[in-house]
Amino acid sequence: MLVDDQELVRTGFRMVLGAQPDIEVVGEAANGLAAVEALRTVEADVVLMDVRMPRMDGVEAARVICAAPDGPKVLILTTFDLDEYAFAAIKAGAAGFLLKDVPPAELINAIRSVHSGDAVVAPSTTRRLLDRFAVLLPEGDARRQDAGVLTAREREVMVHVARGLSNSEIAARLHLAEATVKTHLGRILAKLGLRDRAQVVVYAYETGAVAPDHPRG
Repeated sequence: MLVDDQELVRTGFRMVLGAQPDIEVVGEAANGLAAVEALRTVEADVVLMDVRMPRMDGVEAARVICAAPDGPKVLILTTFDLDEYAFAAIKAGAAGFLLKDVPPAELINAIRSVHSGDAVVAPSTTRRLLDRFAVLLPEGDARRQDAGVLTAREREVMVHVARGLSNSEIAARLHLAEATVKTHLGRILAKLGLRDRAQVVVYAYETGAVAPDHPRG
């Protein structure tokens, strides 16, 4: 589903995505409220969501959509890199975010990646986003009690995910099979009650497992 208040933007995305044999645009909406209402009758796997829209913005819409037990994955579209709205959307449960001027091939790959469960898109960009808005995060001593349920290896994998490494890069770094890294990640998500990699990144910052590059103000 495409959600953007600019019809021209939706048309452009629809043309790009409609040319793919494995992707179908099942619906469109001009604001978050319309998207939430449409998803009651339309089944979608992935929602491309603008953040700045009238009536209900993308952050609130993402929060509502991601709260559903089997709701679609949400990819946030933003005009500006390091957008505080994108940060808020990831906190709300979005799988990641893309800049609106992303090349078509990258957009398509991102949708496929999110659909397959590899949630966060451009993790290094997500990390820069969190570094930029680290002042909004709690101090490192505000650790969640359930962090202790992770094994040492799972904590190691979590830190590498938060630093923007892909599964293959983590596997090479830790001398593990990529399938083993995926298994560890699955256990991390299950133990901490997180939805996807994007939330792992946020969690790692919130608990102080990874320190922001920029000092707090």
